[in-house]
Amino acid sequence: MQERMLSSMGLTMEELGQAKQVLIDLEDRTIKIRGASVIAVNTQSGRMFQIVGGEEISESEGAETGATTYEPSQEDVALVASQAEVELEEARQALVETEGDLARAILSLRMKRAGQRR
Repeated sequence: MQERMLSSMGLTMEELGQAKQVLIDLEDRTIKIRGASVIAVNTQSGRMFQIVGGEEISESEGAETGATTYEPSQEDVALVASQAEVELEEARQALVETEGDLARAILSLRMKRAGQRR
């Protein structure tokens, strides 16, 4: 650990080293940063941490538990089911897989049906 004094500004900086992992837990996602350098900056009003570099891996809430982050509306499911001529559950699953992209869901279901007819 190395400490530096920035006397003109009343700050001290301390290099804490390289972090294995830094987690930033926000309301809608968790940001993971691996291998970043961490620097602590001490001021008169408090201590700040600076994260420099590293590999960023963002995750949606529920990604760690394997939960689905997108749940299609009933209207979207009904539209995809009618356009692709499939059951509601199959349409819902296609929407989840395409993260709500209606056109991709319909196309994938139509291609799947066309492949089954051969």
